[in-house]
Amino acid sequence: MTSPIPDILVEPVVRMALAEDLGRAGDLTSEACVPEAARLSVAWVARRPGVLSGLSCARLSLHALAPEARFEALASDGDAIAPGQVLARAEAPARAVLSAERTGLNLMGRLSGIATLTRAYVDAVTGTGARITDTRKTTPGLRQLEKYAVRCGGGINHRFGLDDAILIKDNHVAACGGVRPALERARAAAGHLVKVEIEVDRLEQLEEALPLGPDVILLDNFSLADLRTAVALAAGRVTLEASGGVDLTTVRPIAETGVQVISVGALTHSAPVLDIGLDAG
Repeated sequence: MTSPIPDILVEPVVRMALAEDLGRAGDLTSEACVPEAARLSVAWVARRPGVLSGLSCARLSLHALAPEARFEALASDGDAIAPGQVLARAEAPARAVLSAERTGLNLMGRLSGIATLTRAYVDAVTGTGARITDTRKTTPGLRQLEKYAVRCGGGINHRFGLDDAILIKDNHVAACGGVRPALERARAAAGHLVKVEIEVDRLEQLEEALPLGPDVILLDNFSLADLRTAVALAAGRVTLEASGGVDLTTVRPIAETGVQVISVGALTHSAPVLDIGLDAG
C-alpha cells in the first residue's frame, strides 16, 4: 500500500486550482440557481478500469468550501478500480459540492491516469528485476502529486528537482569538456548524502565513467545489444538506468538486458486522464 501524501502538501495545489476556477466572482451558476440551504449527496464513481490516485484531492476540494461536509472514502490510492465502482461518498451544502466538483475530478483523473499507466509499465517488466521510474517531465506546479501517483502505480521516483541529486546530462558533459572533468568536479562538490549520476550515449563514455565511481550511469538511447554489453562491462559495480525509446512494446526487452532501472517520461507527460465522474443521489 502506498503511504498517503500528507494533506499539507496537497492543500496548496487544491486551493490554487479552486481559486483559478472561482475567479473574481465565485460560482455564478450555483449562486444563481441553487438555494443556499440546499444539500446534496454525491458519489465519485469510476467510469473506466484503472488505478486510483488523488482521492484526497476530491475531499480537500470539498472541505475547502464546506469544512463541515461529510466525506467517506470507499477505496484507497493504489487500488485497482473497476467501471461503476463507487470510490467515495459525501453529503454537503449543494453549492459547495457543485463549485468543488471539477477541481477534485480534474486532479483525481489526472493522478489516476498516471498511476494507471505506471502500473501497466510495472506489470510489463514483472520478473525481470528492473524497476520503473519517472522523470522531471511533469506538469509545472503538480510535480509532487504526479510523482506520488507514480508510486501509487508501483513505480519509484527519480529526483524531485535539481537540488536533491547530481545528474550530469550530455550538455553538462559538453560544457565541462568531457566525462572525466564533469565527474571529478561533481564528486568534489557533492555532499556525503548526494548521489551522482552521469548520462552516457555510447559505450566508450561508459568505459570512461566506470572507474570514476558514479553512483548511477544513465544509458541514453542505447540499442538492446549495447545495453547487454553495458551490463556486462559494469558487472554490478554501479546502478544502470536505461532511458530513451521506452514504451509498452519496448520496455520488457529493455528490462531483460539486465539494467536495474528504466526511466519513462511518458508516465507523467503522456498519461491519459482516467475517467471518474461525480453522481448525485
